[in-house]
Amino acid sequence: MNNKNGISFPSTRMRRTRRTDAIRRLVEETTLSASDLIYPVFLLNGKNKCTPIQSMPGINRQSIDGVLKTAEQILKLNIPAMALFPVIEEHEKSLTGDEAYNPNGLIQQSIRKLKTEFPELIIISDVALDPYTTHGQDGVIDANNYVINDVTVDTLTKQAISQAEAGADIIAPSDMMDGRIGSIRNALEANNFHNTLILSYAAKYASSFYGPFRDAVGSKNNLATGNKFNYQMNPANALESLREVELDISEGADIVMIKPAMPYLDIINKINQKFSVPVFAYQVSGEYAMLKSASEAGYLNHKESTLESIMSIKRAGASAILTYYAIDVARWLQP
Repeated sequence: MNNKNGISFPSTRMRRTRRTDAIRRLVEETTLSASDLIYPVFLLNGKNKCTPIQSMPGINRQSIDGVLKTAEQILKLNIPAMALFPVIEEHEKSLTGDEAYNPNGLIQQSIRKLKTEFPELIIISDVALDPYTTHGQDGVIDANNYVINDVTVDTLTKQAISQAEAGADIIAPSDMMDGRIGSIRNALEANNFHNTLILSYAAKYASSFYGPFRDAVGSKNNLATGNKFNYQMNPANALESLREVELDISEGADIVMIKPAMPYLDIINKINQKFSVPVFAYQVSGEYAMLKSASEAGYLNHKESTLESIMSIKRAGASAILTYYAIDVARWLQP
């Protein structure tokens, strides 16, 4: 086919389906809704407390009264789930993190209050020891500061059961200990929590993007110059994530989490293509901080860049996205 200037064109013109907004929406491959979002909150002991997190502008640590108001807000926006992360006071921390399974602990009490007020809200409860340990590691350590896997799994299992007893809908082990999914699943079954889901952080990378989160929960100073390289995944590895996910599914995980999200879109896609389980992704604190600071500096359009980042995670294959932008995104998506 030649035009009037004799230049040959193909019969297929890809721009035809991009011509108008209506056509673009009609052929859109990936859609995003508030139902795809999970909102994380940082819980403080006490009442009427709200402290800003400097490294995460716009995000606060709140006592349960404030979190209850946030829960009401997200439900009105059709966000179905909230993920809880505790800010534990220093005097409650220990080498072994035993406060993690205190039935009257901060998280356990908060779950009960949230489920009483908003039974329809899905509560996702973090299972890890780093907020509870004086050293900031995700488990019990030996004299060489090495996290002892099996002893840690025993504590994590107690923590998971205490959260299930409080009413958590989804137990989310984020520690990366070997065998913890099987131990927790067996304990849940033995205690008649047959319908409690396990969201396994199956591919959690030893990322540089976690700094603001550690600041938020108060584990950054405890961790000091330490790192988590000997249990979180090497960012250079992709095939290893397939093994991690396969093992966790075989042990009883209902859903798997990839963390972080945007630097690991290839991992999200691999897991989604390989396994028939829901894949969640965590747009972590560092990702949030980058987008927020760049938009505040005028380098990026806040709304457009944020929506694009969330859409890229969904497009890669995530069923749901845990993001500090959940409330903003839900509002932006409203007609």
